[in-house]
Amino acid sequence: MTMMKWAAGLALGALLAAPAYAQKKYDTGATDTEIKIGQTMPYSGPASAYGSIGKVEQAYFKMINDNGGINGRKVNLISYDDAYNPPKTVEQTRKLVEADEVLLTFQGLGTPAQAAVQKYLNDKKIPQMLVSSGATRFSDYKQFPWTMAYNPNYQSEAHIYAQLILKDYPNAKIAILFQNDDFGKDYVKGLKDALGDKAGKMIIAEASYETSDPTVDSQMVKLKGSGADLFFNVTTPKFAAQAIKKAAELGWKPVHLLNINSTGVSQVMIPSGPENSKGIISVNYGKDPLDPQWADDAGMKRFKAFMAKYAPDADANSTFSSYGYGTAELMTEILKRCGDDLTRANIMKVATSLKDVKADLALPGMSVQTAPDDYRINKQFKLMKFNGARWELFGDVLTDTFKPAN
Repeated sequence: MTMMKWAAGLALGALLAAPAYAQKKYDTGATDTEIKIGQTMPYSGPASAYGSIGKVEQAYFKMINDNGGINGRKVNLISYDDAYNPPKTVEQTRKLVEADEVLLTFQGLGTPAQAAVQKYLNDKKIPQMLVSSGATRFSDYKQFPWTMAYNPNYQSEAHIYAQLILKDYPNAKIAILFQNDDFGKDYVKGLKDALGDKAGKMIIAEASYETSDPTVDSQMVKLKGSGADLFFNVTTPKFAAQAIKKAAELGWKPVHLLNINSTGVSQVMIPSGPENSKGIISVNYGKDPLDPQWADDAGMKRFKAFMAKYAPDADANSTFSSYGYGTAELMTEILKRCGDDLTRANIMKVATSLKDVKADLALPGMSVQTAPDDYRINKQFKLMKFNGARWELFGDVLTDTFKPAN
């Protein structure tokens, strides 16, 4: 009888202990059956070309849900149009948080738009995950510990262009066109910092534009008139296409460096005129769907199969589509690693301790590494040149080695 009581006691103890051991932890937006996340995207307005990214991300989570969800939970991605307008971003983000009660925001797009809601989200301790911007402020873990950017840091990217200029074009006369906000200014600062004491002599002209401007034609006329022979183009897709066309119209043929955010072939390069775009140089950290070298690549095959089934109306050859796929893939991996602890604090803990995460569309030799004091997702690049039909990679994998003076 004593043994039976002892055994019964053990069994009861085990039953009582089991729920505590495997206890599920949730914050607002997570349940046994659902993970609710939100985003704002420019489906209209001056940056509407980026809207295709949000559509592909929605399609990706539909695929995930069709295959059982993440640890048995379906992902509910609520995506609102903010027209790349910061006041609208604030309005829609507050709706996501206070009305829809999302667990986190995912891939909010645009430097000015996401800067407008960064403090609000951090004050509420809501993860601002994988922001679609490379502005330095979105990797500032000390000031904004609840914010992580997906895009490579804009200054890091500019440091790579400076490496190229100093090596291959040491006597260049540089003209810069940039968006007049954190997005544009980060690139300009990065280039100047890495050019060092040569920046003052090499950069002979700068012109900025506002996102509300109808065109950048007048800026291009000014920059061409400076006599520059190297053009650093820091614009979003609409204005990048305008700048490429205007340079051709003016007969201006400088070495043309284009920031990574405006390298979409079907959105920028082809509409600008294949001959006008030929020879433009940029960087990448992912496989280009148009590049035939990836035709038999397993990751690219998975991407193409996904696009055919879940996003048949989207352009499977667009880097915007491959970008949307990659970001949703990483968000899925982070949530999967959270297991049954879907608290906001744990999401940040998991996201800032990633090791050797290899994505389907990452270039060979590249993987995601993060740390509590290094929120950067993508830190490596390869140079690429547009051949009139697609981008061609060249050179070695480059890492930003510039260190600012203390």
